[in-house]
Amino acid sequence: MYRDYELVSWLFLRLLGIIYLIAFASLLVQVKGLAGEQGIIPAGLLLDYVTSEAGDERFLALPTVFWLAHNNLALIAACLYGCIVSLQIIFNRWLRPALIIAFVLYLSLYNVCQPFLHFQWDGLLLEAGFLAIFLGTRSSIVICLFRWLLFKLRFMSGLSKLTSGDPQWAGLTALNTYFEVQPLPNPVAWYFHHLPEFVLRAGTAATLVIEILVPFMMFMPRPWRFAAAWITIIWQLLIILTSNHNWINLLTIALCLFLFDDRAVRRVLPISLKPEQMAVAVRDGFVVRLRTALLSMMALFILIVSLAQIWVLSTRIEVPGPLGKVLAYMDTYRVVNMYHVFPTMTTERIELELSGSIDGKEWRTYRFRYKPGDLDERPQLVMPHQPRLDWQMWFVTLRSKHLPWFEEFLYALLDNSPHVKALLANDPFPDEAPRYIRVDAYKYTFTTPEQREQTGNWWNREAQGPFLPLPGVMRTE
Repeated sequence: MYRDYELVSWLFLRLLGIIYLIAFASLLVQVKGLAGEQGIIPAGLLLDYVTSEAGDERFLALPTVFWLAHNNLALIAACLYGCIVSLQIIFNRWLRPALIIAFVLYLSLYNVCQPFLHFQWDGLLLEAGFLAIFLGTRSSIVICLFRWLLFKLRFMSGLSKLTSGDPQWAGLTALNTYFEVQPLPNPVAWYFHHLPEFVLRAGTAATLVIEILVPFMMFMPRPWRFAAAWITIIWQLLIILTSNHNWINLLTIALCLFLFDDRAVRRVLPISLKPEQMAVAVRDGFVVRLRTALLSMMALFILIVSLAQIWVLSTRIEVPGPLGKVLAYMDTYRVVNMYHVFPTMTTERIELELSGSIDGKEWRTYRFRYKPGDLDERPQLVMPHQPRLDWQMWFVTLRSKHLPWFEEFLYALLDNSPHVKALLANDPFPDEAPRYIRVDAYKYTFTTPEQREQTGNWWNREAQGPFLPLPGVMRTE
């Protein structure tokens, strides 16, 4: 069976290398402001906390290479080395060590940059990257595990929408607001938001069907698998067209390769592989049997954990006992993940505007690079870059658990941290640090076609007053 997927595997690894490169390069330009020594949540503070809580078990509780060093240089070096090994994966040089190093480095960054890297696409990249380490073993088990990963990603996303009880999905109105309220809309989202309601409702229904029913076609005979792949790919392309969801859609499309086979791929891409381009099969019978046995055990483990996660997602009941502890560990190691993309849909877009002042009278506004701000500013094309701060700002008004990092962000602005200010579009206090920070909330809505024609604005906004959880902070020293 593996020989039928040699080209598929080769192509997937090249695409995985590209996605790893995007992820590491995107983080490279942000990591000092997020987790550096003067960042929003310095990695050193997190490691000190884990040490105080876990003691000698800290290395297992938080697996990361940054136990060796966690300064700015170490963070930058990890991102740069991640880019280098990504290129090795792309060009098929020292492939297996490169895949291992890429996984270890990204997991290390994932664990010290929390919450800024705790997104589902980060977990998906780690899970796919972990499986890719074993892809050159000439075993059909790994191919099946990749199919299972794609099934989980799609089915769990649909299942979470059904079990959340969200009225927007139940009433087929989720897309009525999605294009306007998504974290970082792009220009095309404005046009899709103004589609007729029956089209948006049909799109909502199609999303549920594609996420809940189509994944089961992935385990059916060849024509059905191909149909599932093309339906999934087309839907991902539509999401790319209308959203700024970084690389998750690209990685989902890459995973769809495993629903095809070499014969099908060669009809589209007439590529011929030389024997040395893929790993040579190990011919020793004992080694082959041992490898198969180990992969079978790994597959069984992944299946049990995945089914437990589906159970939790379906019932909202935590799994007790040893299996529950295993699920908790998965949040740290990210080799088996739970996926629930947009299980609930908010109906309003609340944006926070930050202003600073030295005397409490004259206020200067901080501007973000990518999230909506000026009403006449066109939504930006950001993907595949992931601006972590701008994305996280979307969650602050939705979930109280995001307030701790947001408060640290405000204090970093009061300290005039150069690395944190570099994450923003402007620096209103280049010389003297502000003494006060004010947080105001605004409700943003897309303009109508008539309003945009008259004013040139993409957005309307309505003042909501101070952001009550954190209306403002001040420097006390």
